[in-house]
Amino acid sequence: MPRLLRLPALAALLLAACGGEAGPRPSGEAVPVLATLSDASTAGSQKLLAGDPAGARGAYEAALTANPDDLGALNDLAVSYHLEGHAEAARRLLDDAVANGPPRVQQAALVNLGELYALEGYLTAAQAYLETARGIDPATPEPWYALAVLADARGDGAAARDALREALRLDDSGAARAGFAYLYAEERAHLEALVAEQVGDRALAAARWREVGQGRFGTLSQAAARHLASE
Repeated sequence: MPRLLRLPALAALLLAACGGEAGPRPSGEAVPVLATLSDASTAGSQKLLAGDPAGARGAYEAALTANPDDLGALNDLAVSYHLEGHAEAARRLLDDAVANGPPRVQQAALVNLGELYALEGYLTAAQAYLETARGIDPATPEPWYALAVLADARGDGAAARDALREALRLDDSGAARAGFAYLYAEERAHLEALVAEQVGDRALAAARWREVGQGRFGTLSQAAARHLASE
């Protein structure tokens, strides 16, 4: 995508060109993972994490007006599109961030592309995006968290535990986890269940697994049933 297409006016045209899409419709194999921001401290990100994706979009567009080369803001704008249900517009911005961004932005955008593909049921493709993100910098926790969630949903408990153990080691303050955005409540509950289980909080884990099991995703309901049965 040419540099000028990062300007908010043309980003808005991209959003309009994608029409009234309602985002990826969960398939029978769909797995919600998580979305990650390049910078959780910006004004836009604070709005996004407070549940105001439309307000966040305006703040990110203002940041891009001031600096069209701010590809971190472009990644985070894509996340706001995703949370508003505009998956294809988000994908196009994320592709640009991967193609032109610095390594940290590329990594975040790859995690977010993994989320989009997992939601569409393309789990092998999602895995590849997340592994590529991890390979950019294995000392960054976000891809490890996403890999743990995906592995658990696919029934690979050992891989999920190993990835989550590494994520928690790298994120001992929980700062990375606090900067995640979620399209569905089940995403948050799934990660919270895995973390609670890993740290030995069985009561919280069981409560979160019950929430996951009552959700709309068959893959996650099956995962929740496995965990609850093993208690």
